[in-house]
Amino acid sequence: MPARPRIDNPTARLRDTGIASSALQCGAQAPDLTLPDALGRPFRLAEAWQRGPLVLIFYRGGWCPYCNLELRAWQRELATLQLLGAQLVAVSPQTPDHWLTTAEKNELAFPVLSDSSLAAATTFGLAFEMPPKLIDLYGRAGNDLSVVNGNGRWVLPVPATYVIDRQGRIAFAHVEADYRERAEPRQVLAAVAALGR
Repeated sequence: MPARPRIDNPTARLRDTGIASSALQCGAQAPDLTLPDALGRPFRLAEAWQRGPLVLIFYRGGWCPYCNLELRAWQRELATLQLLGAQLVAVSPQTPDHWLTTAEKNELAFPVLSDSSLAAATTFGLAFEMPPKLIDLYGRAGNDLSVVNGNGRWVLPVPATYVIDRQGRIAFAHVEADYRERAEPRQVLAAVAALGR
């Protein structure tokens, strides 16, 4: 338990910044961004949401056990989402070669996009600079995020889940400063179902 406070204190400080409430919320227009997929092909968010509801998940990286649990949980819900006419896309700051391993390890059948430039995390209001204590802790654990993310920076998105309608409006938003707390799939599925097909 001695390592717990070292993480919880930065989490409490991050929560105190108000990042969860200042990030994009329900009713806002989602940014129309283009991010590369595993093969470096451009994936445009607007093209996805125009085909039907888009469930967009921001996660920290494949090195995060909570993120892997979340991704596997969404893989189990993929068929239900598809029946609702929705598409699922996950976004991480990792470079494609780093998160391709995550996709393979978790047997993901949905697109995982690279936001190494942090354009998506910044535009959605989710990006934050990691404090020195966490940089030291993660570095000693072998997670040099400045290398894994390919941008030389120690910046992460807070975990977030969005449902975006066909007009690009955010219909559901779950943004949480505590990386251990994620949106419940049933809430997200309900938000998608409410949009209709």
